Amino acid sequence: MLKKIILPTIFGILAYGFWVSPDLKEIAAGVAIFLFGMLFLEEGFKAYTGGMLEGLLRRTTDRLWKSFTLGVVSTTLMQSSSLVSVITISFLSAGLIGLAEGVGIIFGANLGTTTGAWLVAGLGLKVNISAYAMPMLAFGIILVMQRSRPLKGAGYILAGLGFLFLGIHYMKEGFDTFKASIDLAAYNVPGLAGLLLFTLVGALATVIMQSSHATLVLTITALAAQQVSYENALALAIGANVGTTITAILGAMSANVQGKRLAGAHLVFNMTTGIIAIVFIAQFMHAVDALSAAVGIAAEDYTLKLAVFHTLFNLVGIVVMLPLTGRLVAFLERAFVESKVGVSEPRYLNEAVMEIPDAALQAVRNETRHLFENAFDVIAHALNLSPKALRTDRDVRTLVDEPRRVEKIEIDQQYERRIKSLYGAIVAFVSRIPASTIQAHREELYRLRQASRDIAEAVKDIKHLQKNLVRFLVSPNHQIRAQYNLLRLNLATVLQQIAMLPMQDQDPDMLVLSLDSVAADLQASDVLANGVLDTLIREEAISPDMATSLMNDSTYVSNVASNLLSMARVVYASSGTELQDLEQHISLDEREIQEVVGSIPPATGAGKEKA
Repeated sequence: MLKKIILPTIFGILAYGFWVSPDLKEIAAGVAIFLFGMLFLEEGFKAYTGGMLEGLLRRTTDRLWKSFTLGVVSTTLMQSSSLVSVITISFLSAGLIGLAEGVGIIFGANLGTTTGAWLVAGLGLKVNISAYAMPMLAFGIILVMQRSRPLKGAGYILAGLGFLFLGIHYMKEGFDTFKASIDLAAYNVPGLAGLLLFTLVGALATVIMQSSHATLVLTITALAAQQVSYENALALAIGANVGTTITAILGAMSANVQGKRLAGAHLVFNMTTGIIAIVFIAQFMHAVDALSAAVGIAAEDYTLKLAVFHTLFNLVGIVVMLPLTGRLVAFLERAFVESKVGVSEPRYLNEAVMEIPDAALQAVRNETRHLFENAFDVIAHALNLSPKALRTDRDVRTLVDEPRRVEKIEIDQQYERRIKSLYGAIVAFVSRIPASTIQAHREELYRLRQASRDIAEAVKDIKHLQKNLVRFLVSPNHQIRAQYNLLRLNLATVLQQIAMLPMQDQDPDMLVLSLDSVAADLQASDVLANGVLDTLIREEAISPDMATSLMNDSTYVSNVASNLLSMARVVYASSGTELQDLEQHISLDEREIQEVVGSIPPATGAGKEKA
């Protein structure tokens, strides 16, 4: 509801402003270009997530001071505290860092974001940065159009900086032009009333633009054009800090409890810092004057003094809050209690069907299919694929080749929630079926119970595969990336083939044969059997450590596929004792599959990555 109100309001204000003064369009365009540049910067740095950034974050957050330093450095480099916050929340949610370390990063990000004011006040207003923006945009867009993820990321960063510089230039020129028609300085409000009023304006501007950085740049350029007084500009800077907490709260509404706790820490820190700055504004102004004189900043250089103020009051807030991190964490954990994560409940198992043989059998079959549906989602996500797309008849290779951010999911948590509970329910249900009922379908019920175990084992094996999958999918070695994408392709093919079985109007014997064909194709592409691994090692295309990992992971893939295909033969391709006998008669055993594979020419050479 709030977003539905805000958007028309923004459009209305802009339309009215353009009508009152056509010169406003240059300022508005400058803000828009600046925000677009920030989006490009974030997109560029996201290209390096899934590997380098996560590795850096994992290694540098084992101490609070390290977390704080990382927050400062990463935000200084990225010029985006929101991207740092998103990465921090994802690590918190995955349990890779604790809340205290996450809070330390957020504190550091607040200090790191103040460097933006220094860059704009010290460089952006004193140098014709638009001259640098044009070549940055030209080279950046060329790189953005490349297929290589690192080059594309570098292009986004370069173009993002170009748009930032261009936006600052337009805002600066716009305020100079705007002053000829409307002098905003006439609306300056002195004293405490002005302080509170412009703090509110700064907060609202940050909420509207979703960026405290943009609010600060707008304030600095307005101050440089003497469209706002120095005192009111200080209030706008305070408001920008307070306003950015509102955007964090809005973003945390759909997050888990850890995200809400981090947003709470952000709110407490920025509100505390804002209150300190307002209460002691006179002392801060004297301190800014003294520091500016000490470092050689001219008394009338209000833009640089605003940068000093922005850094100073954030630094004071950190000095006050950092020793209280432990108490803050304890408070947030009490305020935001993690609710018990719901687990998958059986859909078909109940006491009513237990006395009826056919009903009990069908209930167990349906519940095993339900278990596979849950496992399908977990395995697909572990393979960095969309479960929804994989359930369609889209070409599997296309799905595997689609560029996606490499993410690691918590398989242990997913296993507890979605697999273990259902698997246990199936085992318990089969064990509780009365002997008189189970007699008619004893063998098939036991086969279904074995099928549910196969599903659980497949999910356990995919957990081991995921460790190296996440690592090697972002490796600079294209050969190892190609081999791990082949592993993904093999398992994705198995998943898709099984998922499509209920949609196929075929006899059970034909379904069994189709599964045997999948098994034969899988063995034919095994790097251990077809000589590809030996070729890669002999040609030194991959390191011995990579080869060992690839051998182990090929075994995991084989185990997962074997378990899933065995399950599918029971759950989807057989129904009743007669069909079971037929299935066993027509299905190929391991030796026969090997003979089929032997008739297929082995793959030659090392795997090639798609260009």
